[in-house]
Amino acid sequence: MISKVISTRHLRSARFLLAATAISVLAQFSPVLAQDPIPGGTLHLPAPYSSALKSLDPHMTYESQDMAVSKAFHRELYTWDSATNQPALDLATSVEMSPDGKTYTYKLHDNAYFHNGRLMTADDVIWSYTRIMDPTKGYPGAPIISEIEGAEDYAAGKATSISGLKKIDDFTVQITFKGFRDPGTMLFESVTAILPKEEADKPEFLSHPIGLGPFRFVEHVEGSRVVGEKFDKYYKPGKPYADRVEFTITDEYSTLDVAFRAGELDATVLSGSAYAAYKADPELSKGLIEVAELFTRHMGFNVQKPPFNDVRVRQAINYAVDRDIIIRKLLKDKAFKATGWLPMTSVAFDKDRKPYAYDPEKAKQLLKDAGLGDGFEFEAMVTDGESSLGVLQAMTPFLSAVGITAKPRVVESGVLLDAINAGEAMVWFRSSGTGPDAVGALRCFDSRVSRSGCNRSGFADPKFDAMIDAASTEADPQRRIELAKQADGYIFEQAPVWFHNYNKAVVATQPWVHGVDANVTEAAIVEVDQIWLDENAPGRN
Repeated sequence: MISKVISTRHLRSARFLLAATAISVLAQFSPVLAQDPIPGGTLHLPAPYSSALKSLDPHMTYESQDMAVSKAFHRELYTWDSATNQPALDLATSVEMSPDGKTYTYKLHDNAYFHNGRLMTADDVIWSYTRIMDPTKGYPGAPIISEIEGAEDYAAGKATSISGLKKIDDFTVQITFKGFRDPGTMLFESVTAILPKEEADKPEFLSHPIGLGPFRFVEHVEGSRVVGEKFDKYYKPGKPYADRVEFTITDEYSTLDVAFRAGELDATVLSGSAYAAYKADPELSKGLIEVAELFTRHMGFNVQKPPFNDVRVRQAINYAVDRDIIIRKLLKDKAFKATGWLPMTSVAFDKDRKPYAYDPEKAKQLLKDAGLGDGFEFEAMVTDGESSLGVLQAMTPFLSAVGITAKPRVVESGVLLDAINAGEAMVWFRSSGTGPDAVGALRCFDSRVSRSGCNRSGFADPKFDAMIDAASTEADPQRRIELAKQADGYIFEQAPVWFHNYNKAVVATQPWVHGVDANVTEAAIVEVDQIWLDENAPGRN
């Protein structure tokens, strides 16, 4: 029996509550439309972070660059609504939730066309999610879809279909999860895109994708650009505003900077050094959108090996380092100081919690209490970059002052990950996704989660496991958030990591571009269907 019907607006208010701090951060930097959108023109946007796309098939890649491009060509059941900082229905007009919070019945749009001219139906949702669970493909969205009842049995060959996916009629689909879930936090990324079943497995799909997005694919020049043209049958009336979109593919921030300053890009992401320069410029500073992304940068400890199996040692390192100086001088203020695992745009962020103070005397006392009054030495595995090796080098004098010697071992990212997963690394630097599902992010300290599954530190504490279980089974949204907040506070006290910062991503926008959003899940991924160019844009010529 279904308890209530929830529209897009009511779903947001009933299932997702915002932290007040997150609202204020987004409100400060979200752009405001000054006039009615003007249709036409070509959008010029970046596909940053790599010199080439991994794939044009959205199910095959979890790379931020690829997902930014995917927004033009594909759609998912949900989208991330940056204006309210929460998921919102996209391919459905309404959803019904069962009393136990496990079953959701979606009424799909009846006017959503694929680029090949066919209407999307419930069969496409079921086929897409089933495809993602193909055990021979290793699709990155499989851990998400595995939360649907029967998905793991299908992947294991124990069933010929996923029992938790049910077609009610052509435009109604029902999804049953194994436990209480917030589906919007799971089904909004491109790795769960809804694809046309007759097209996606064709060899040519890899070079000529067909989706439900606002733009129809035109061309892909590898390592250079991806181009799309307006899709006239897009299911959102009046959108997209632009006639074309062109993504510039590059991993060189300097290239993006030059192109933006020349007016060849309508928006771009900024490096730390570029952020400092743009912020100091009277004109460039006017178009900056600062985004507190749902990522937490930290130095991880192998808590199963001494001396990091002692909470006092871990706490001592957190007290020993002046984060403010590192953020200000090394990172050029392109970061927010961490006060826990969950960042300031998480629904369960505790705005009243204070960060670890810079207190070297307290650090020394904790080390003395742990039997390490004479100090100790450790090796940290790092990658060659500012946020890894650079931060460790900035920490070194602070650690030395309390008797700790830190020696870097520079490795490739793949080598680092293998060493962490094998339990061989003692200390390392990482940036971990910590949202939008607060309980899911905290699972990275669940003793039942493997290192490769995200419990990198090997943290194991029955008290914490009980706390996270209580939060995950709580159906009331407000109570669930409070329990997650308490669990985050416990992790902060136990300090399985050195809490450094929440990533501040910065997007620079030109004065003629409007509608660029502040996406806390990944700033480079913008909703291209809502961006428009005014009469001063070069892209209108």
